[in-house]
Amino acid sequence: MIRLFMPFIKLLLIILTVCLGYEITYAVNVKDFGAKGDGITDDTYAINAAISGASDGLVEFPRGSYRITKTIEIDLSLQGTIGLSGRGASANIIMGGEGPAFRFIGSHDKGSALPASVKQLTWDKERMPLIDALEIIGDNVDADGIELKNTFMPTLRALLIRNVRNGIHLTSRNRNVLIDGCHVYNNSGIGIFLDQVNIHQFIISDSHISYCKKGGISVIKSEIRNFQITGNDIEYNCDPQGPASADILVDCTQGGSVREGTISGNTIQAIPSSGGANIRFLGLNSNPDKIGLWSITGNHISNQELNIHLENARGISIIGNTFIRGYKHHLLINNGRNLVINGNVFDHNEDYFPSQPSAYGGILLNQGENVILSDNIIDGSGNGTADEGGAIVVKDSREISISACHIKNPNFNGIQIERSTNSRIMNCIISESAKNNGMQRGITLRGECTGTLVKDNSITRGKLGGISNNARGVVLKENISIE
Repeated sequence: MIRLFMPFIKLLLIILTVCLGYEITYAVNVKDFGAKGDGITDDTYAINAAISGASDGLVEFPRGSYRITKTIEIDLSLQGTIGLSGRGASANIIMGGEGPAFRFIGSHDKGSALPASVKQLTWDKERMPLIDALEIIGDNVDADGIELKNTFMPTLRALLIRNVRNGIHLTSRNRNVLIDGCHVYNNSGIGIFLDQVNIHQFIISDSHISYCKKGGISVIKSEIRNFQITGNDIEYNCDPQGPASADILVDCTQGGSVREGTISGNTIQAIPSSGGANIRFLGLNSNPDKIGLWSITGNHISNQELNIHLENARGISIIGNTFIRGYKHHLLINNGRNLVINGNVFDHNEDYFPSQPSAYGGILLNQGENVILSDNIIDGSGNGTADEGGAIVVKDSREISISACHIKNPNFNGIQIERSTNSRIMNCIISESAKNNGMQRGITLRGECTGTLVKDNSITRGKLGGISNNARGVVLKENISIE
């Protein structure tokens, strides 16, 4: 009934606006459509009515708690351009049903970000759906926060989404997505879930994504290009008693490709959990080209079994980050190609360690090709055993350069190279404080290492010596033993 009278109400508002000289506004208030906002009444119908009555406008939620029991589904091709606003986050939505509290559906299911591919319908009625300054709270184990499907330029800002399953769920196809200044907190599933979705141009910035049990930002079976994760606090996204998870996960093992991305200026840390990682990229062993062209720079990354875990990836730079407390490895890389690991600090600040683990951290590279490790500081690290372990361990690789690294107080070996050809270890300083007494050797080489040069390194003698060369094809030249 309210919907039938909306054209007359709008006409009356325009007449009053012209006569009284007020500014025209198309905002509607959900309480004018019968919403109670008392946290008890089912306001689903009233909110749907308000949205239907706000074609090409803004729906406002005044202070209150608005309980809904079904998804508020907004078909933008029918609804028109719309925004939902909580007037300064004084309003919350309590989702008592299954599925997302809000689902935005567009028709941009084939177009790209190319202007020529955007339909006129999208410009007229669907562009930039906006939701801001709202809190969404789950009150059902299968409740989600927001779902975006086939949308163009969706903008989510200043939201708090908590106690749901998945916070922000992206499906099908979306373009030019912005998530800014949001809190996605304490959810049973994934904070921001890219689920078999095709997206170009996606930015997550200045947000807190924390305490989500199955992961912070997860990309599964998706086609993604131009993905920026910048300036966020992403932490504690795991369940110590649950399955392995990651603060940031890109998984292409079942399909998809994720390329052209940046992880920059974030704090990424966790509660240690079995099999957990701060950043995990999983590509296909049969085709490692599906994940690549990523920059991981200027982050603080800490407090998980693996700080960064790369499987079957290429074209990745890891530059200028600080690491601490990678309880198995700071970096674990299997089948990585065209990688740069430069200017990072892998620290062992005593304040963070009431007791020293017997084997901790370090870099393990298996089956690497064309990899540069340069100008890194690695202090108090090294996983494995006295026979096979160290701060930097390289196995079954080729064209590996390790240069100008400072390796202090390593566990076991400073650098260990096994069955790796045409490589260089040059201008490194490998040293040990008297109180540490954990280094066996500075550099150990084993197996077939044809074309490998070890030159101009300064090495403190460990328990078993400075350099142990049991490899074939290695040239040792002008290395210095230091006290």
